[in-house]
Amino acid sequence: MAKTIHLIRHAQSTFNAAWAEGGTDPFHFDARLSPIGLRQVEAVRDRARALPCDVVITTPLTRALQTATGLFSGHARIEVECLHREWQEHSCDMGRSPTLLAQEFPDLAFDHLDDPWWHHENPDANGVVVEPMDSLYARLAAFPRWLIARPETAIVVIGHGAFFSHLIGRDPANCDIVAWQPA
Repeated sequence: MAKTIHLIRHAQSTFNAAWAEGGTDPFHFDARLSPIGLRQVEAVRDRARALPCDVVITTPLTRALQTATGLFSGHARIEVECLHREWQEHSCDMGRSPTLLAQEFPDLAFDHLDDPWWHHENPDANGVVVEPMDSLYARLAAFPRWLIARPETAIVVIGHGAFFSHLIGRDPANCDIVAWQPA
């Protein structure tokens, strides 16, 4: 059965805003949405809620969780999955423990996640870990298979720029909605 899949990149984060200004890592670990990002969520909410949607799948990074809940809380079932988390290159791509996330987002389930659920080997002097490309490629191969195996026919995926760029071959803007069909 064919699936309808829409990818939505998270809204602007504090990391995105700082990176745009200075081009260096501002060390915003697990960055939150910026004020502009919060406005982006409001601006796209009606359009997002008009999408066919049996389930929303979001990563456990805070900016994605804030985007998912801001767009779909009270409207659609939201599930958390780390398979499509951002390619970990900067501080903002390192996550927080499921226990802390559950305290901040009590309506979502995190108990199925490992702790840590992000790549955590070989941190640099600033505590930042870069995920090897082979790990990213493995996730890029596994994620479409995982989506196709799900029982839902209309899925909205909240995720991240670099991961989506590698997945679909183009760079989505913050809060961009892209229709996608896995090969």
